[in-house]
Amino acid sequence: MGTYSNPTSWGTMNNNTASSAIFTATKGAPGNPGASYLKLTSKTIGGNVVNGIAVSGVLDSITKLPKSGFPFTQRPQSLTGKWQHMIYGTSQGAVSALLTKWNSALGVRDTVAAIAFNLSGMQMSWQNFSIDLVYHSGEYPDSCIIFLQASGPVPAANDYLWVDDLAFVGSVAGLTEMSLPKITVTSFPNPADNSIEFRSSLPLQKSDKVIVYDLPGNEIAQINANESAVVLNTSNFPNGIYIFKVIDTYNVPYFTGKFTVQH
Repeated sequence: MGTYSNPTSWGTMNNNTASSAIFTATKGAPGNPGASYLKLTSKTIGGNVVNGIAVSGVLDSITKLPKSGFPFTQRPQSLTGKWQHMIYGTSQGAVSALLTKWNSALGVRDTVAAIAFNLSGMQMSWQNFSIDLVYHSGEYPDSCIIFLQASGPVPAANDYLWVDDLAFVGSVAGLTEMSLPKITVTSFPNPADNSIEFRSSLPLQKSDKVIVYDLPGNEIAQINANESAVVLNTSNFPNGIYIFKVIDTYNVPYFTGKFTVQH
């Protein structure tokens, strides 16, 4: 792509940083195995550090989060591969994966399985890794996103994550002992008037968020989670049906529901 390369079918920040002749996703050689591997490195551009990230699909260069993935209909047990990684600050990178299925009744994507694995320490020679997917549903997915990050929320220059030989292995027929306890989030009262409270069956993490959409899919509210209950002011909401998603730190939705506003 002009003066730089992108891994086939993966989104990176390279097209945004090419004007500075600096690239956060580059090709390393030789691979392990093969001829090459993906090098993600956080780099300083214009006084800011740009995270070295790659998404198996489309990357939103503004939010630096995945927008979409690729068609996928299997139920694998683990994501495997080889990596090297290192941080120069305090914000460790991560490997995430999300399997989803379109929910035609609600008009949203339901999470079938997910991984959100924070890197720890450093690994300065090639090491095999295997991360189990956590299944939230017995359904088969129709889409997959893999999200690789050299740095965490506060990137430091020269943080890196090198990856090769990615693969899904194994098969999960249904919900197994790998699965997390099922989290349910209810909304009360429903229909709502001036406010609505989202109540979780298990404590939410403070880094989780509740995002509310109207039926056309426009985001109209986003609030931080607070333990097991989140309250939203709906006094200015037009009457109608709304969708809500509970998402974790890595933008992985793990519960979807709907509620009605009736003044």
